[in-house]
Amino acid sequence: MNKIFKVGLIGCGHIAETYFRAHKYFNNFKIIKCADINNKAAKKCAKRYNIKNLPVSNLLKDKNIEIILNLTPPKAHFQIAKKSLLNGKHVYSEKPLSINLFEGKELLKISKKKKLYLGNAPDTFLGGGNQKSKELLENKIIGKVNLGNAIFAFPGVQSYHPNPEPWFAKKEGGPVIDMGPYYLTALVNLLGPAKEVKAASLMKGASFRTIGIGPKKGKKIKVECPTTYFTTIVFKNNSIIRLTLSFDVIAHQRNHIELYGTKGSMIVPDPNMFGGSVFVCKKLGSPWKEFKTTKMPLGRINIRTQSSRANESPTNANYRGVGLAEMAYCIENKKIHRCNGEVSVHVLDLIQSTMISAKTNKPIKMSTTCKIPKHFSQKEIKKILK
Repeated sequence: MNKIFKVGLIGCGHIAETYFRAHKYFNNFKIIKCADINNKAAKKCAKRYNIKNLPVSNLLKDKNIEIILNLTPPKAHFQIAKKSLLNGKHVYSEKPLSINLFEGKELLKISKKKKLYLGNAPDTFLGGGNQKSKELLENKIIGKVNLGNAIFAFPGVQSYHPNPEPWFAKKEGGPVIDMGPYYLTALVNLLGPAKEVKAASLMKGASFRTIGIGPKKGKKIKVECPTTYFTTIVFKNNSIIRLTLSFDVIAHQRNHIELYGTKGSMIVPDPNMFGGSVFVCKKLGSPWKEFKTTKMPLGRINIRTQSSRANESPTNANYRGVGLAEMAYCIENKKIHRCNGEVSVHVLDLIQSTMISAKTNKPIKMSTTCKIPKHFSQKEIKKILK
């Protein structure tokens, strides 16, 4: 029987509902209190989920809270995570870890000094799609990966997020900070750490965006950051991946991630989702072999109704919160968790290096590295599932 960790939530916005729903799936954490700089939002959250709301400072000092779940906007991630660690709490944050690498490194340093766990989304790479891809790669089904392509491209978060302003702000905005973590973490999980990035950017596909839902629907917001990036990533294993990240594309028909190896090619499913089939082709002209994930614990379809959240469309697998549950299990059993600080800081390094390279038109060498996360076995997964 796993220990049930008491979790304090800070940031009662759009994503919070997903983590409360995770209580249905995972057996080792419980959100018992919440806080928000907007007290009205905290009260609303507390009432909806029948928990207690506190001021942020009080929650950080609450002796009953063991883990802080940091769901604040990106620019506040560092401040809340740092205060949480200094108050002796383990931390699990939404992505990205911070909006600059210096802060990310500081959080990692503090967590190690205080022997506290630092966890960070995305946890989608723990799902059936990416883990099946990892299993096949480790079994050398397509040989050594030499090349690959990856793409995230759509019109922008303003269509589905009621408060999209941060994603278009000068320092915290753009597709690299928003969607980059999903793709970059998935690639690091599959290929290991990177060594160099070369990028180019398109400044603002449009100067203004219009909010599509919520109380501010119809309001125009100013775009203050680049909204398209073309990036070439060289990994330490010498794989080279071309990554496109854009808020300026209405629609496309490219695969999310394709990997090209010495013995064949692989299509990796959407890294923003947990499920999806993996496809492999080992000979020119041969049909692609499908490896389904619908019977895997974190690949099984569990969302069948329409939702306002873009990552919760009908008939897909969504187990967001597994990263928090896996971290809690590792705290109890003194193991290294997969959504760990080293991986998150390396992904943050990739994010920052991409933006710097695009601005300077020069390749940037990584200043960080990490160990490739271990395969998340079905046996391990079942230990944290209800």
